[in-house]
Amino acid sequence: MKARKGGRFKSSFKLKQKGIEVIGKWKTVEIDPNLFAEEEFQDIVCLEELTEYKLVSSSKLGKVKEKKRKAGSASEEGNEEVEESAVPPKKKKKNKDLRSQTDKGSTPKAEEIDVVVDKDAQCSEIIKEANCEDHGHVTESTSSRKDTPKKKEKKVAKNKASQTQGALPPKAASKKGKNWTTEVLSASADQKADVSAWKDLFVPEPVLQALSYLGFSAPTPIQALALPSAIRDNMDVLGAAETGSGKTLAFAIPMIHSVLQWQKSNSSTTRNDSGSKESQQHHDKTIWEDEDEAEKVTCQQVEDSEDDDDASFTTGCVKVLENVEFDCDDETQNVGSHKKRPLLGLVLTPTRELAVQVKHHIDAVAKFTGIKTAILVGGMAAQKQERVLNRKPEIVIATPGRLWELVKERHPHLSNLRQLRCLVIDEADRMVEKGHFLELSQLLEVLNDSQYNPQRQTFVFSATLTLVHQTPARVLQKKNAKKMDKKTKLELLMEKTGIKGKPKVIDLTRKEATVETLTETRIHCNTNEKDYYLYYFLLQYPGRTMVFANSIDCVKRLSSLLTILNCDPLPLHANMHQKQRLKNLERFAERESCVLLTTDVAARGLDIPNVQHVIHYQVPRTSELYVHRSGRTARAANEGLSLLLIGPDDLINFRKIYKTLGKNEELPFFPVDTKCMTSIKERMNLARQIEKAEFFNSWTKQHNSWLQQAAEALEVDLDDDMLMGKKANEQEESQKQKMLKGMKKQLKHMLSQPLFKVLMKTKYPTQSGKLLLPQTSVGISALGTVSKKQAKKKKSIKLN
Repeated sequence: MKARKGGRFKSSFKLKQKGIEVIGKWKTVEIDPNLFAEEEFQDIVCLEELTEYKLVSSSKLGKVKEKKRKAGSASEEGNEEVEESAVPPKKKKKNKDLRSQTDKGSTPKAEEIDVVVDKDAQCSEIIKEANCEDHGHVTESTSSRKDTPKKKEKKVAKNKASQTQGALPPKAASKKGKNWTTEVLSASADQKADVSAWKDLFVPEPVLQALSYLGFSAPTPIQALALPSAIRDNMDVLGAAETGSGKTLAFAIPMIHSVLQWQKSNSSTTRNDSGSKESQQHHDKTIWEDEDEAEKVTCQQVEDSEDDDDASFTTGCVKVLENVEFDCDDETQNVGSHKKRPLLGLVLTPTRELAVQVKHHIDAVAKFTGIKTAILVGGMAAQKQERVLNRKPEIVIATPGRLWELVKERHPHLSNLRQLRCLVIDEADRMVEKGHFLELSQLLEVLNDSQYNPQRQTFVFSATLTLVHQTPARVLQKKNAKKMDKKTKLELLMEKTGIKGKPKVIDLTRKEATVETLTETRIHCNTNEKDYYLYYFLLQYPGRTMVFANSIDCVKRLSSLLTILNCDPLPLHANMHQKQRLKNLERFAERESCVLLTTDVAARGLDIPNVQHVIHYQVPRTSELYVHRSGRTARAANEGLSLLLIGPDDLINFRKIYKTLGKNEELPFFPVDTKCMTSIKERMNLARQIEKAEFFNSWTKQHNSWLQQAAEALEVDLDDDMLMGKKANEQEESQKQKMLKGMKKQLKHMLSQPLFKVLMKTKYPTQSGKLLLPQTSVGISALGTVSKKQAKKKKSIKLN
């Protein structure tokens, strides 16, 4: 610890819990006008100083939200002008942008740049300033700085770290803005929607306020039918409605209402107990603060090193951490009820991405209620999620695997599930399917047996809840075989989910199960021709397109193939890191024309706005998957196109789906312009050769390096026969590289040529007196092309 010039020492450990209480006023400091003539100081507005203040405990201040700052400089007022001149212009610019670097302070005085702030912001600014001083980062004189440039560099690095920490709240907002749900949940705060249509559905007042802010003026049919039964009659709900019909809010609003009711009934007892337990609560609060500080220190390096794009997934848990802010009046009461707050709502989803989306929707609707939510999914550090659960959130959104893991570890917040008031199983038919989600069946057994709550409400939702397959004849021939129909399917579902009373059953699905606004088409081709038609479609009809495949290997192959062809696809599958998966989803939602290559991990529930086309590169194995895949487009009464690429291997699955969904008419064939298919085949064949060569090279290197590492670890000599591809001569290797370069150059030339050439229909283009430009077909949408073809077909039928 270094001494200031005044000779005082300060213990940074004691002052970590200190803040500044302003007694007097900030006074303007007179500065020589000639100082502003220098370029470095042209952006300064004015300087202010505070002489009347006192150090107090940070627990007495309004907010406990500040992040620890690793850097800050303090110098005497006399040296201030010299200090400023030593700061490089670049650093000065950063300080101006962030508006949080207000560290110019002395022992009895503190000075800062004049920024217009409200009371809360000023309070947090003062706390940050105190922390800066308390950390003991004391500046030395300018002469010693010149002698020690290394120290200066370190300090610059530390200042950068402190800037990132100081700017954390706005950073979190930008992360939230990046999520693909933002466009759906965005609304202008100036024009609030009229929510009178919601009032008859017994929606709580804070939720109505949020709905008005979001611009949801009227409920969807599923919401209008589900909300009164759930809120007024406290019934269990089984809901089946088409994709994009607003099922999330149909269970989110009753859950929020249930939590608010619990808080209301427990508020009176909390008030009575608060007087007798106030001292104990204050002690608990200080312990909690210490734990928070320790947490921030240990996790700081990890959080700071994360990339801006990567951090979108952590908004789920960072948001909960940021919610630990208290008003001066309610602080003691909130901390006191912290221990008593049980888990009241639990939402289970089949995929991580869907869990993230559901959390964002619930947060948006619960904006004015103060209800905290948490997310528990795989692909994220379990320790981080345990810390999130320590905050005692009322609602938890989880995937079954990670939740069951934390239940088995007997986490305090998950130990008493008897007080659970709402259980939601989203995409329930997939969740309780035989052979899937073993953890869910174990979890449901616990909830329906030892942790059963008779007052608990259960919500079961899916687009294919009542979809029934025809039982094969060989199964029906068995002794105890039952013919599956809607009633028996729902009874089985009720039995598994623990619904014991008579629930409200809502079925709004059509016989075909898909949405009316969806145009379904198909292309019959050989398996090796699928690549041609996929590439043709992506070039001819740009837009937001999702391409579904049945296997991860297929997605990987298509991703490398389309990357070589400059289509810039975004892959999404279960073998990817979770942050990368969410980053790709965000990018897909941001770009107007983009391709998302995905497995069925993105088939259910994801509400990505304005998806125009869904291409089934491989026909799905079940009709449920077909309905959910196709449901990513044509959402919320918008139009969309679904295209099936049917090869010889896919015919069996296609016929099954066709039969189950009870399609009366045959699916129309998608029109393809055969003129440009020759050049498309040339490009694709060349791209395949390049992809094959690159894949073989990377696979060989990976395999050989693994063998060599294993041999070194075992201290064994490695035979050349064991290596893949054997050791080629340098001449052969260079020849292969030349060939690869030649192919890439040839493909680059091909891609530079226009593919859809439109020829003039006459030899004399100016015979009418002006130049007639040919009509291009590139501007027409895929839906327009299909509708044109169908109109022509109808005309020809009428004429015949």
